[in-house]
Amino acid sequence: MKKKLYIIPLFLTLFSFVVIYLSLQLDTSPEMIVGDSMQARSFPIFLMVINLLLVAILSLQFYKTYPKEIELEKFPTWSSMLLFLIFYIIILISGDMFVAIPIVMFLMGLTWGQKKVWVSLTNAIVTPLSIFLLFDYVLQVRFPRGWLTNIYYG
Repeated sequence: MKKKLYIIPLFLTLFSFVVIYLSLQLDTSPEMIVGDSMQARSFPIFLMVINLLLVAILSLQFYKTYPKEIELEKFPTWSSMLLFLIFYIIILISGDMFVAIPIVMFLMGLTWGQKKVWVSLTNAIVTPLSIFLLFDYVLQVRFPRGWLTNIYYG
């Protein structure tokens, strides 16, 4: 039974190595296209190295303590799928991912049992804003136009 626990870490490790291998097959982009930002092949490699570190931590935790059986939670699971459908519909209606993400993140936190509304609201606002600013300032990647991005980009 204990060997069964290592199926997911093994799959994640294989997946990470395949992505790293495929990323190494990509050509480097010319300096005039990329500029000061990260090469197209570097970002997936960076993510997969982080993924491998997290898999190692997960495997170590499995080795030290055997996890307890988890009861299936039907309502949060099905409501999460419904929220992803709502996410898709909001994107279709508004045309802006940064309108849909905070709404769905807020509702997802409440669905999964967050008692404090302000925590869920703060998470729903700060996380997408941080990701947007990280991509805009650090990685210098522009997002597609939408309601909020039109206001930001001018």
